[in-house]
Amino acid sequence: MALRFASLGSGSRGNGLVVEVGASRILLDCGFTPRDCERRLARLGLVPADLAGIVVTHEHDDHVGDALPFAGRHGLRVWMTHGTWRAVASDTPPPEHVSLIGSHDAFAVGDLHVLPFPVPHDAREPVQFVFSDGASRVGVLTDIGAPTRHVAETLACCDALVLECNHDREMLARGPYPSWLKQRIGGPFGHLANDAAAALLGMLDTRRLRHVVAAHLSDSNNTPDLARGALAEALGCADEWIGVASQEAGFDWRSL
Repeated sequence: MALRFASLGSGSRGNGLVVEVGASRILLDCGFTPRDCERRLARLGLVPADLAGIVVTHEHDDHVGDALPFAGRHGLRVWMTHGTWRAVASDTPPPEHVSLIGSHDAFAVGDLHVLPFPVPHDAREPVQFVFSDGASRVGVLTDIGAPTRHVAETLACCDALVLECNHDREMLARGPYPSWLKQRIGGPFGHLANDAAAALLGMLDTRRLRHVVAAHLSDSNNTPDLARGALAEALGCADEWIGVASQEAGFDWRSL
C-alpha cells in the first residue's frame, strides 16, 4: 500500500491536505466551507465518507475553518491539541468525536502513522505533522515563524515535504500591508519566508526526497517562481522539480 497525498488548496483563504495509506485516509486542516470542501474532495475522486477524520494544526480560520461542522455533518473524528481546542471552544468539554492530542504524541489512524510536532506560530498550541506508512514519510510544515532544531530533527530523512514559502522578504517590505502586519508575518511566530524555507532544507538530510512542494504562498508577497527558485537553489535541482500548492487548485495526488 503506497502512501500518497494531495492538496485541496493552500493559502490564507483556506487549507486542506489529504493523506492516505490504502483505505486509511485523513484530511489535514479544513479551512473551507463544507460545500467547498466537498467540491475540492470530488476533484480528487473522494467524498467525505472516504475520510476517517480531520487533523487540525491550529485554530486560525484558514486551517480550522469549518472542520467541526464538516466533521459533524459527515460523522468524522477530529484530532487537535488541547490548546487548539481551548482556543476554539474555551472551557467547553470536547464532544465524543473530538480527540485531544499531545503536541509530541504519535497516534495511528488505521494504517497511517501520525506524528505531531510543536512549532513557533502565533496560536495557542500549534503543531505540524509527519505522516508515515512505516516505510515512507511525508512532512508538512505550513505555519511557522522560524525553524527550530526540533523541527529540523523531526523532518529529517523525509521522502516528501510540503513546506511553507509564505513570502519573499523584499516583496513583503515593499508591499501595502501596515507595518504591524509586516512585523507579524515576518516575525519569529509568523510565517516562513522563501529564504528561511531554503535554509531549513539546508539543515536536512535530503537524500531520500522524492517530492518537495512549496505551500501557503501569499498572494500579495510572493510568486511561485520566487518560491521554486529558492528551494531549487537549496537542493541543487531544476526549478521545475519543485511543486507549488495553489490556493484554488492545491496539487494533485503524489505517491511514495
